[in-house]
Amino acid sequence: MTDSEESQEVPGFDQLGISQHMLAVLRDVGYEQPTPVQVGVIPVALDGKDVLGQARTGTGKTASFAIPILESFNPEERDKGLLALILVPTRELAVQVRNEVDKLAKGSHAQSVPLYGGHPIRRQIEKLKKGADIVIGTPGRVLDHIGRGTLDLSKVKIVVLDEADRMLDIGFRPDIEKILRRCPQARQTLLLSATVPPPIERLAKRYMYEAVQMNFSQSDVAVETIEQFYFTIHPKLKFDLLAKLIAREQPTQAIVFCRTKRGTERIYKQLARKFKGVGSIHGDMLQRDRERVMSRFRSADVRYLVATDVVGRGIDVTRISHIINFDIPQDCDDYVHRVGRTGRMGREGAAYTFVAPDEGNELTRIEMRIDRLLLPDTMDGLEELEKPAGEAPEVVDENQPKPPQPLYGRGGRPVKRYRRGL
Repeated sequence: MTDSEESQEVPGFDQLGISQHMLAVLRDVGYEQPTPVQVGVIPVALDGKDVLGQARTGTGKTASFAIPILESFNPEERDKGLLALILVPTRELAVQVRNEVDKLAKGSHAQSVPLYGGHPIRRQIEKLKKGADIVIGTPGRVLDHIGRGTLDLSKVKIVVLDEADRMLDIGFRPDIEKILRRCPQARQTLLLSATVPPPIERLAKRYMYEAVQMNFSQSDVAVETIEQFYFTIHPKLKFDLLAKLIAREQPTQAIVFCRTKRGTERIYKQLARKFKGVGSIHGDMLQRDRERVMSRFRSADVRYLVATDVVGRGIDVTRISHIINFDIPQDCDDYVHRVGRTGRMGREGAAYTFVAPDEGNELTRIEMRIDRLLLPDTMDGLEELEKPAGEAPEVVDENQPKPPQPLYGRGGRPVKRYRRGL
């Protein structure tokens, strides 16, 4: 090995300033090599500095803040108040982060309590009374406990804002600011976000102290390991295409994203008649039912999950091989986060988006957002279905290459596809 090759070697966990106990835990749970996010964040966080880190989900960022928190835990100081508060945007992410914290807390006796809506607040109060070292919660429910006097943040040492851009997107900024004002000014703050728009920068400037900024996002917001395709398809034929696509691709696991809760339920019922291992999740479901479905999805009992954007962020299931956008997302960032459910931790993945003939503008905006063209795809057997009834079949010369399918915007006008450099 040359000197230059050795200098570029990725450091191991034993080079990040982690204790021998934590190293043993990491080996026990199967953590072999740190990700770039963990290499960057863990040493800085262990030094007690504030961190503003830009990193998408699926990069190991939960462990990047969980490990420094647990390394700061001292059982002899448990009576001095809450050690850490981790704020997350959704119930599902709260459960996921809590599971990761508990897995890494093996042997430390650190107690974590999740706080989120949809569960009886009395049970959460009882758990807080028994003692909590780390609280993982959504801003609304955390504020509820503060108002009831069941959660005291006056001695918190570490605050984590996970998926900060998502929390601001769904209107949590006032709640976050109220919570931060309740915490000691001398605390350490770690802010992790997939994107860092101006509102995040303002939040960091106001509530963080000399934060070390790190950017772990790749130059392409949709990772290189994800192949991305689109179908131009009439809305009435979308389910037929979905069934054929699943049969063709045979995904290890897949998420089928729909725009509405009603549409999610309808597609779930149709898909369950054709395939085994189908589940659904959306905002109208009871929290316990959502957790049951997600548990079955993580254990691979559910192979095909039909969902709204409630799982667009923060769900870390490494076996997902395919993302299918049954409905094209209205927001470009939603596309990025949907597609980010696959290709996790460097694995390969594929994403397919169904585009109606009048949705060309939406597709172009997505391509401009990711600075990448989605590849057109076709499905045998659907061309005939798209022809009007009674129309004579078109004679096609199979030796000629197929021209790209045109896309039309609203009003029937052709949409000029985006190309780099134009």
